[in-house]
Amino acid sequence: MTQSPAVRSLGRFGEVRIGERAARTLAAELARCDDRKAALLVGATPDAPVLAVAIEALLPGDRLTVVPAGSTSPAELRSHVATLGSWVADRVRVVDTLAEAEAADVMIVGEALAGTGEEARTTLDGLTKYLAEGGVLSVATPAGPSRTAGAAAELDRQSALHGVGVDLVLRNQPPVRVHRFRFTAVNAATAARLAPAYRPSSVPLTRDMHIDSNGVAAAGIALGLAALTRVVRPKSKLWLVPALAAAPVAAFFRDPERDVPEDPSAVVAAADGRVLSVQRLHDERFGAGEWLRVAVFLSVLDVHVNRSPVAGKVVDYFVADGGFANAMKPEAEHNVAAYTVLDTEHGTVVVAQRTGLIARRIVQRAPVGSLLARGERFGLIRFGSRTDVYLPVDAADPLVGPGDKVVGGSSVIARWR
Repeated sequence: MTQSPAVRSLGRFGEVRIGERAARTLAAELARCDDRKAALLVGATPDAPVLAVAIEALLPGDRLTVVPAGSTSPAELRSHVATLGSWVADRVRVVDTLAEAEAADVMIVGEALAGTGEEARTTLDGLTKYLAEGGVLSVATPAGPSRTAGAAAELDRQSALHGVGVDLVLRNQPPVRVHRFRFTAVNAATAARLAPAYRPSSVPLTRDMHIDSNGVAAAGIALGLAALTRVVRPKSKLWLVPALAAAPVAAFFRDPERDVPEDPSAVVAAADGRVLSVQRLHDERFGAGEWLRVAVFLSVLDVHVNRSPVAGKVVDYFVADGGFANAMKPEAEHNVAAYTVLDTEHGTVVVAQRTGLIARRIVQRAPVGSLLARGERFGLIRFGSRTDVYLPVDAADPLVGPGDKVVGGSSVIARWR
């Protein structure tokens, strides 16, 4: 049977294998949504990890429509779904063509998109017609040396306009870059019904402990320097210095799992550390009125992954220039800082990632337009630093004071009234 142009293009360009880790990244938006939803998987094969991951993410009220890849017949895919049991068969429908699919809240493209920029644009245009209002489209493109410039450049351009997240998945052969797009507006209240998103930027060590990809890279550099030193000066023990530093450097970027409070009125800490101050102040950059600010200092021994204190939609992000004073001192008010502005059901909330005396690098991974669940990872600061949370003073009551120790994503620092 003849397939739609969008599926034909995916079949022609879907030459990169999508492994399990990339599949989980593609299906992240489906897995985090607790609402009843309609999902659409385009370009599926019976043995593809992305099909298994999408089925695994389904809840009792969900439904999944599957469009076969060009190399797979609808009959073959239906036969495979039937072998998975009645629970799956009742919720998964295999269609012959994309034209038979209904509007989806979450759409996943099961094959990596390559080709020219024009071909990529045509494919996206063909797919977006099947997205419901506020729906998210997830698609991968080859990364690294095998990356096709045309399609990759077009997806980057689309990300600047409609992107709500980009993840580089190195543990795929070859590596891929996963883009998530939202082409229509979504209400900030939707974030309250989401679970924290799956993040491939963290490498699992155990079930409860991960290392952020920045830590893997830093440890790799240290080990590479040790190897180079040993080659250049084989009789010296100098190579032990960077070799022994690799483990503590990686440990600095540890990213533990956290139990996020279920109480919808709870505002959680954006980072691990010690509360420096809780004060009321005015800041016209965020709007008129008074703000309640909770400032937390992160020592070099604290976890430096930042988490969203509330559920909300990222509506602005900007960086303020400044110095690099000790984050514990008042002068840190004027340090370089990155501000993430969230729209929430209770008003505007701002998270400031401030540099410190040692910290000179801020990572923020939540683009404007993305939704963050409470406790969801959205960035990190390298080495000692400070994280501030600004709340509307007339909507929240503080529950911590100076000197209190808090845990990012778990400790309740304030409560909505």
